[in-house]
Amino acid sequence: MTEAESSALTRPQRRLLRRIFNGRVVPLEADGQSFLTFKEASRYLEELSPEARDAAYAALKAQAAQPPAI
Repeated sequence: MTEAESSALTRPQRRLLRRIFNGRVVPLEADGQSFLTFKEASRYLEELSPEARDAAYAALKAQAAQPPAI
């Protein structure tokens, strides 16, 4: 496996991120950074090491599952 393949998001991860960020008006945070679009989040996640990427992905997924605070 090449370095590019190991740093890329899996297809299920990309699909879930697209659904999470579709029409989002409240940003999600991971590692102290805010993301409002799929492209912002995916670029950031692809720059991380596999362990850090998995942790940040899990944080985004967990925040998306919670209803927004009003």
